Amino acid sequence: MLLPVVPPQNRKDYSSDQEVRWCPGCGDYSILAQMQKVLPELGIARENFVFISGIGCSSRFPYYMDTYGIHSIHGRAPTLATGLKIARPDLHVFIVSGDGDGFSIGGNHLLHVLRRNVNVTLLLFNNRIYGLTKGQYSPTSLTGAKTKSSPMGSVENPLNPLSVALAAEATFVARSVDTDIKHLGEMMKQAIAHKGASFIEIMQNCNIFNDGAWDHVKDNATKKDNVLVLEHGKPMVFGSEGQKGIRLNAKTMIPEVVENVAADELMVHDQSRDDATLAYLLSRFTFPAFPVPIGVLRSVEHPLYEEGVMNQVAEARKLKGKGDLRALLCSSDLWSVGADGSENHTLTRSSPELGEEMLKGWAGGYSAQALGALAKKAGDLQLGKLPQVTSGASLKQALEVMKEHGQPSVVVVDAQGCYAATLTSADLLRVATLAADPSTVTVEQVATCKEGCVTAGASLSQAFHQMAKLGLPALVVVDQDLKPKGWLTAAAAEAGL
Repeated sequence: MLLPVVPPQNRKDYSSDQEVRWCPGCGDYSILAQMQKVLPELGIARENFVFISGIGCSSRFPYYMDTYGIHSIHGRAPTLATGLKIARPDLHVFIVSGDGDGFSIGGNHLLHVLRRNVNVTLLLFNNRIYGLTKGQYSPTSLTGAKTKSSPMGSVENPLNPLSVALAAEATFVARSVDTDIKHLGEMMKQAIAHKGASFIEIMQNCNIFNDGAWDHVKDNATKKDNVLVLEHGKPMVFGSEGQKGIRLNAKTMIPEVVENVAADELMVHDQSRDDATLAYLLSRFTFPAFPVPIGVLRSVEHPLYEEGVMNQVAEARKLKGKGDLRALLCSSDLWSVGADGSENHTLTRSSPELGEEMLKGWAGGYSAQALGALAKKAGDLQLGKLPQVTSGASLKQALEVMKEHGQPSVVVVDAQGCYAATLTSADLLRVATLAADPSTVTVEQVATCKEGCVTAGASLSQAFHQMAKLGLPALVVVDQDLKPKGWLTAAAAEAGL
């Protein structure tokens, strides 16, 4: 449904102040011009249009439209468009993509925006080449195409944009040509008016890296014999004098090109067929055996994705009432950690009442007693005996010290007796299979934990944070000169609380 009529607009209203920077002669200029011509005719305010693009020459489109726009990342325009339509279903959202952006990295996202039937208009600029990246073959490049990345000819089978869109159940599928401005403008109008996912393949020329890719549908001398213009409810006729047509062979049930036959023998185009059989058949017409079909291949109505989502939200509110974030946070899915009298802890399912108490603590602040305990100084607690070695000691010596003290870690000090690192059992495991003789490897070559200490003046909250960050069960407490004073274990820290 169109929005209320706005004051008269013209093409200039939709032209931004940005310099249009495509190569001279690029087909993108024509597509841009037709879009800027069509939108003012719709009677919709500019602020209700949004153009979303990915990466590529075509993706500069939002800069040149004086509307809202998003220049997103490679291939992800359909995902942004889907989210926007759910948040603002009233907006008219366009996806602008190239054959590389849309069918390579963005192929997955393109399929889903079509199959979901999100109410967007998708313009696919197909020049059968990667233009912005300077001439590599793309997913739609023909087999044998010689490009910078396929100098001996591509060995890949190209994707057919129309067939892919129809296989994804797009409810509106059309094709046009960049230079056929009247036809292109009409396809744009129909696509915008369609309620559902609209897909238009625009055969667009890249005159720098793939010039002439569509000459057979553009050359005025031959295009009437090479192009089949589809019109709903009319026979499939083409040719310079309308003498050719498409007939379904009664024996083989395969379409064939015929000449000078009665119109009632020809196939009649029906874009409203829901099964898309005829549309898919037309998408498989391969030149030169068949003419290139342009026009609307399929136009049907299916439920919209965003309407389905919003209907579910409304139904959920009807059944459960308006959402309550506090109640959700305090629900039975909340977990808490509680002491069980030993050094280990168990996870116990908390009640909504406990969750509410936790929220009160977060919102209103913890008690002065709790805050005071966390503010205790690490150096004021009972510290453990400190096993240490010098940085020049061998691994063999460090292992003997660990064994003597029954500790999984040992403190490493430098020549001045200052903290240098903590040698952990993880360090030893890391080099166990690499060093044949532990007496030949020094501790400083192995110890990787350089931050396993806190100053004596550090608070317990700082100590807990450092332990959690490093994954250590204990820290070295050092004085202001970085001289080790002792071990602060997690158990000692908890006892201090």
